[in-house]
Amino acid sequence: MHPVLRLVAQRFALGLLLLWAASALIFAGTQILPGDVAQSILGQSATPQSLANLREELGLNDPAMTRYFNWLWGALQGDLGTALTNGKDIADSMGYRLKNTLFLASCAAIVSVPLAIFLGLLAVRYQGRWPDKMISGVTLASISVPEFLIGYILIYFVAVKLGWFTSVAMIDDRMTFLQSLNAIALPVIVLTLVVLAHMMRMTRAAILNVMQSAYIETAELKGLNSFKVIYRHAFPNAIAPIVNVVMLNLAYLVVGVVVVEVVFVYPGMGQYLVDHVAKRDVPVVQACGLVFAAVYIGLNMIADIVSILANPRLRHPK
Repeated sequence: MHPVLRLVAQRFALGLLLLWAASALIFAGTQILPGDVAQSILGQSATPQSLANLREELGLNDPAMTRYFNWLWGALQGDLGTALTNGKDIADSMGYRLKNTLFLASCAAIVSVPLAIFLGLLAVRYQGRWPDKMISGVTLASISVPEFLIGYILIYFVAVKLGWFTSVAMIDDRMTFLQSLNAIALPVIVLTLVVLAHMMRMTRAAILNVMQSAYIETAELKGLNSFKVIYRHAFPNAIAPIVNVVMLNLAYLVVGVVVVEVVFVYPGMGQYLVDHVAKRDVPVVQACGLVFAAVYIGLNMIADIVSILANPRLRHPK
């Protein structure tokens, strides 16, 4: 087997193994939570007989291993269970929320990824000079401030004082695309500021590492423009670590939006998870955790595969 195919197969198998381990940890974590699920559903006035009947109906009397494998088998078939609080199918309810989260994350990625790469290239071009120092300082300041604080500051100044955008990011299917973009403008700005610094600094570091190579010096001696040397010669050879950090931040945009969605009351996966954690709806918490783990592991696996394919020594072995 070709080395590239073997490494890709290994990464894929490792990703499935990690997802299985994550599912076991998610299930175990929800099972060791204090309190009784049946009691939290029926309330303090429930009779012992009604509690026993509900436990039997929910399968809480079965052994933990039996419940885990029943849940995992149902998840593999697309059946994530039924919400305890409203009796709705979790997969159906989550589909709309996941679509909203992916829409928010995609818009933030479309803004942040090209901007981070451009700022990284610009910082390399003016290394040690004021543009480099200003870009590094501003991005480090943005990543040092918690996202909820950035969100509240933007709500106060941009939404309340200036009235440019809405403070509550509520969207629905009746809104046009432009109306949806206007509604999520502030959450997108917050997410962009959060992930921008990491991607920019990794782009800068990766390109500076490549700039020390002999072929870069040869290109400079030929009289090529410095910016042309950077984006035509240095950047393509530094793509592997840049792809890794971009994928990690894309995973954060999907998995780590819980705080931002709660701040802006956005109807996404994060808000859905927080609402049902407060109600101790264990099946919903398990389903959300499994989806988040699958997205995070999947994007990291894609980053590993892209890094393998970008390595010419693996594509063309001697």
